[in-house]
Amino acid sequence: MNIPTNLKYTKDHEWIAIDGDIATVGITHFAQSELGDIVYVEVETLDQTLDKDEVFGTVEAVKTVSDLFLPLSGEIIEFNDSLESEPEVVNSDPYGAGWMVKIKISDLSEVNGLLSNEDYATLIGA
Repeated sequence: MNIPTNLKYTKDHEWIAIDGDIATVGITHFAQSELGDIVYVEVETLDQTLDKDEVFGTVEAVKTVSDLFLPLSGEIIEFNDSLESEPEVVNSDPYGAGWMVKIKISDLSEVNGLLSNEDYATLIGA
């Protein structure tokens, strides 16, 4: 199971890369493998400020639709537009080209509540 050491994680299977007060968010390798073939990613919260754990979008797979939860409070400043035409990249490259949104973090102290790669590996039994 691919769980990069340079990222933070949530119990809802999102990964977070933090660069100053900007965070890039996507779903983990484990999450995409559980969902199966991803056919659509919807984010209608661009330019909105949301609280931690609020739904910022959905990911649709052949078998199911799953909500996406914001791992940190902040403003959604960018959506990965390439997912509109190629949502399957979330399956093939979840930690790279399959990123979903970038947020401007409003409360950096919330980062302390995220999981390390070791904690996430324990959570999923890897």
